[in-house]
Amino acid sequence: MPEPVGFYTDTTVCIGCKACQVACHQWNDLPAESGPNNGLPVLSGDSYDNTRSFSDVNWRHVKFIEQFSEDRSEAAWLMMSDVCKHCANAPCLEVCPTGAILRTEFDTVYINGPACNGCRDCISACPFGVIHISPRTQVAQKCTFCYDRLQQGMPPACAQACPTQSIQFGPLAELQKKAQARVERLRQQGVAKAQLYGADETVLGGLNSFYLLVDKPETYGLPSNPKLPSRMVPRSSFWAIVVAFLTGLGALFAFRERTQQPPREVRL
Repeated sequence: MPEPVGFYTDTTVCIGCKACQVACHQWNDLPAESGPNNGLPVLSGDSYDNTRSFSDVNWRHVKFIEQFSEDRSEAAWLMMSDVCKHCANAPCLEVCPTGAILRTEFDTVYINGPACNGCRDCISACPFGVIHISPRTQVAQKCTFCYDRLQQGMPPACAQACPTQSIQFGPLAELQKKAQARVERLRQQGVAKAQLYGADETVLGGLNSFYLLVDKPETYGLPSNPKLPSRMVPRSSFWAIVVAFLTGLGALFAFRERTQQPPREVRL
């Protein structure tokens, strides 16, 4: 079995060039999103974020996060190239009823299109919003980690295209050591909020695509404590039982009250 591989994304050196998005589209033959303007690509008008979010054809999304001082006299940018996290405990894989979502020999999470029935369970389960259904094929779509390239010993297209090495690809254990050293270096330089997201088991057992952040995860649109669907079952079951018990109790009291009432006089 090959050694598990992953992405380490250092957001502090992302310049928002979107070379990763372009490379992803080119390698995977993904079309640009088309809008009503004679088929021209959609432009959001939302700062420099022209794609706005993941979609069935946007498997990578470069986020532009503007931060302003209280008097709005100073502004700063946070940029992050976001992608499927290829979670160790992947919620999408857990809920897929057909086995279309599977773990590859590289420890990445892959959607086998022909086995997908378009049920959308994976979309509801994913806490990162990376999976979408293709309106043309009705099949779930997301980052494949360039599985075809990995099989040929090649790095994913996005990592190869990144000009600043914000996106780094390699054996997961090596990337984690490199990222931790980078965090310690940044903290020594006064970046107190420097932290890793998903590099250990605290986030869904660990993410094969993890991040170095300089603010809290929510600032980047990342949930701080995502849950597996199975972890929600005991709590949901408990409340379902409570509601059922209270409903039955209410019905019992209503029946008793009705039986204790004197019979009505019937006149012929």
